[in-house]
Amino acid sequence: MKAETRPFNPAAEFFTDELCYITELSNHSADPDVSIARARVESGVTTRWHRLHSTIERYVILEGEGSVEIGDLASQKVGYGDVVLIPAECRQRITNTGATDLIFLAICTPRFRQESYEDIEDGQII
Repeated sequence: MKAETRPFNPAAEFFTDELCYITELSNHSADPDVSIARARVESGVTTRWHRLHSTIERYVILEGEGSVEIGDLASQKVGYGDVVLIPAECRQRITNTGATDLIFLAICTPRFRQESYEDIEDGQII
């Protein structure tokens, strides 16, 4: 890894099958230990049940409000400044319960790789 700054590029945002928008802020093979993405969930949307294999994820809520479901825990309300810890292999989804976009950082260790992602919407594995 080399020292650098990376300006935010809103045009890099893309929509996922998970039903949220993602902007990869830092996800590169030169920095394999961590990735950082900006996630945006529109009002009233619930992302699909999914889990990450061999990857720990953390959400840091930046804007909006929602409820998050992880593993077999009861749904928890989240808002600005809240941190959600999601162990590897743990099912998860988040719902935007507010009137504005729910925006959060998704920080993964090791870095997010698409092959680690598993959609489990139909076979809700705990």
